[in-house]
Amino acid sequence: MNSENLQTKWGQFISLVTVFFFWGFVGSANDILIPVFKKVFTLSQVQSQLVAWAFYAAYFVGSIIFFLVSLKSDVLQKFGYKKTLAAGLSVSAIGSFLFVPAATMESFPFFLTALFTVGLGFSIQQIVANPLAIKMGSPATGAHRLTLAGGVNSFGTTIGAILLGIALFGMGSSAETSLSLEDIKLPFVILGFAFIAVALFMLFSKIEDPAKEEEIKIEAGNKKFAIKDYPQLYLGMIAIFIYVGTEVTIISNLPALLKTAEFGNILEEAIPPFIALYWGSLMIGRWN
Repeated sequence: MNSENLQTKWGQFISLVTVFFFWGFVGSANDILIPVFKKVFTLSQVQSQLVAWAFYAAYFVGSIIFFLVSLKSDVLQKFGYKKTLAAGLSVSAIGSFLFVPAATMESFPFFLTALFTVGLGFSIQQIVANPLAIKMGSPATGAHRLTLAGGVNSFGTTIGAILLGIALFGMGSSAETSLSLEDIKLPFVILGFAFIAVALFMLFSKIEDPAKEEEIKIEAGNKKFAIKDYPQLYLGMIAIFIYVGTEVTIISNLPALLKTAEFGNILEEAIPPFIALYWGSLMIGRWN
């Protein structure tokens, strides 16, 4: 392979990192939906956490389904990276559009279903996008590209809460704002069309699909995969489980904490900047 082929394909990579932005944007938006749903549906604090649970449980369920299907047939080899990524984006688009009937019906379980569907699409996208980012250039700089993509993801988490807060509460004063589920529809409809646009772009883009190259390598080797042979894999899984669980638990309960008398009785419409500050602080650490 010549040096030109080892150069990072920046045009293709930039288009790919938009997917990383979506993950952060929606994850941060969930933190706004928790206090909103808690107030509108008169939920307990435990019940309000079902918002985060429905979204992140979809990652686990989607990964298990993908794993079980892959035992019989390698999905990425059969359909390719681009088609699989586009399929994940399409699933998330369906979930985004489900927010419209959920808001019309004023149904909390329907909202949870919509969030679960969005998260299910994200699980497919992450299975594809992470290794694809590494493969868009020299393997030696793959970690750098993945770190940069993670920084874009952090940027999405930082501004997601602010943008959804503006959509729901406007740019109003500190006076209490009347919450309406109707205001949730437009942001998620726009998000759904954004998912579709990126899915179509991925399908018709010139991004090279590494699936065929991987097929040749797999056929050339006979060694079967065993997770016990890769401690960095299972230890990394444990580390991700702990750190993601910690950061999501903190931010999911932060709005309730801010609303206590000890922390100023902060209303729902004033919470988005604090959520953005939380994710922004993490972004600074990840960008350094």
